[in-house]
Amino acid sequence: MDKQKIIAFFDRLADRWDEEAVENPAIINAILDHAAIEEGVTVLDVACGTGILFPYYLERKVAGVTGVDISPRMIARAREKFSDPRIELVNADVEETRFPLPFDRSVVYNSFPHFGSPARLITALAGQLAAGGRLTIAHGESRAKIDERHRNHASEVSRPLLPEDELAALLEPYFAVDVIISNEQMFVVSGVKK
Repeated sequence: MDKQKIIAFFDRLADRWDEEAVENPAIINAILDHAAIEEGVTVLDVACGTGILFPYYLERKVAGVTGVDISPRMIARAREKFSDPRIELVNADVEETRFPLPFDRSVVYNSFPHFGSPARLITALAGQLAAGGRLTIAHGESRAKIDERHRNHASEVSRPLLPEDELAALLEPYFAVDVIISNEQMFVVSGVKK
C-alpha cells in the first residue's frame, strides 16, 4: 500500500472523524481489559487518530500514553482535544520510529488493515515493548463488518483483516498469545512479549 495515499485519506477524514467514529464504551473497556491497560503502565497507541482511546487510558490511570499516527491532520485534531501532560503525540510512521524508552503496552485499535505488511508492523512493535510487555491488536466490531467497511470506503488504503489464527501465528515468534477473540462484537488478538 502507498503510505502517501494513506496519509491523504486520513487527513481528509480528520475533521469529521469523531462524529463518524463508532464508539461503544462497553466494548472498548472489554478490549482494554484484554490489553491489560491498568494503573501505572505506559502505552503506545498505534495509529491513534484523534485519540478516541485517550479518555479510557486516563480513566485507568496509566502513567503515560504516546499516540502515534502517520496523518498530520489526525495528530493535529488530537492536539486540539487533549492537553493532559500524560499524553504525548507524535506524527510519524510507527514502523520507522524508535522511541527512547520501551513501552509496557502497545495497542493497535481499529487500524490494523491500514498497514501494508502485518509482519513488518508486528516486528517493529515487538522492538518497542519492554520484556513482558503486551501487544494487542483489536477492533470494536466483527472481522466481517470491518472487511465490509473497508471494501466499501477504503479499499485503496486497506487490506482484509487477517483471520485471528493467522494473526496469532504472526505474533508467535515474539509473543505468547493468550487472547484470541473473534465474534460479532469485537476482534482481539493479544500476547505478552517473550
